[in-house]
Amino acid sequence: MNNNVLIGYKKRDNFVDRLTGTTKLIGLIALSVIGMVSFDTRFLLVLTVGSLVLFRLSGIRFREVSFVLSFITAFSVLNLAAVYIFGPQYGVHLYGSAHVIWQGIGPYNLTWEQLFYEFNLFLKYIFTIPLALIFLMTTNPSEFSSSLNRIGISYRISYAVSLALRYIPDVQKDYRQISKAQQARGNEISKKGKLTHRVKAAAQILLPLIFTSLDRIETISQAMELRRFGKLKKRSWYAQRPMKKNDFVALLGVAVVVLVGIYLFRVNGGRFYDPFN
Repeated sequence: MNNNVLIGYKKRDNFVDRLTGTTKLIGLIALSVIGMVSFDTRFLLVLTVGSLVLFRLSGIRFREVSFVLSFITAFSVLNLAAVYIFGPQYGVHLYGSAHVIWQGIGPYNLTWEQLFYEFNLFLKYIFTIPLALIFLMTTNPSEFSSSLNRIGISYRISYAVSLALRYIPDVQKDYRQISKAQQARGNEISKKGKLTHRVKAAAQILLPLIFTSLDRIETISQAMELRRFGKLKKRSWYAQRPMKKNDFVALLGVAVVVLVGIYLFRVNGGRFYDPFN
């Protein structure tokens, strides 16, 4: 596979890659749920550090996901700003106190409580993004579909998800080829061109690319129907791997983390860790 794709599976020989898709799927879901539910900053910091360590161990290079990370970072910053704009006193409401840093206009006072609440939100973004990228870029799409089917999801839905993941790199490759062809014809849509011109040119590329993708989807669906896909209740999976020792160790570690998060609910008397009282 081309190393320049934005998101796509690439075989890597490391601990994370050798885990089965089922293990990685269960781990992603369990850690994401407990992390999103919890507002204990100490727990979220541990999850964030662990997530970044796993990202390092996975062998994924930063340049492979730099564009995705830049886009998600910008979106996260906008989301945090929107949280303050539409709920500037929500942190005060949650923690039951107000330590004002800056006296603003009306309800727009900057408080430590609000900053602390938004810092927790920021940690949630930081720890979930690497986990999702690890899963997407170290899991074979065929094995991913078998993992979904193993945890009880219909194999029809599982296979559809697998096809979508397989097709993402192809779409990216087609977009780059069209973009380079346009640049060869003198249409400057690289980073050297103006932003407005680049956005307009990208939109002109995306529209025919979408229609081409729809045609491919129709071709694939017809081929699957001719092979009587979906007629039986069950199916076998060529890419399915048996669980090994490393998988059970990883699942045990995930279970311990989830249990610690649940225990902290009891310690804190709820989901929130309150350092102000």
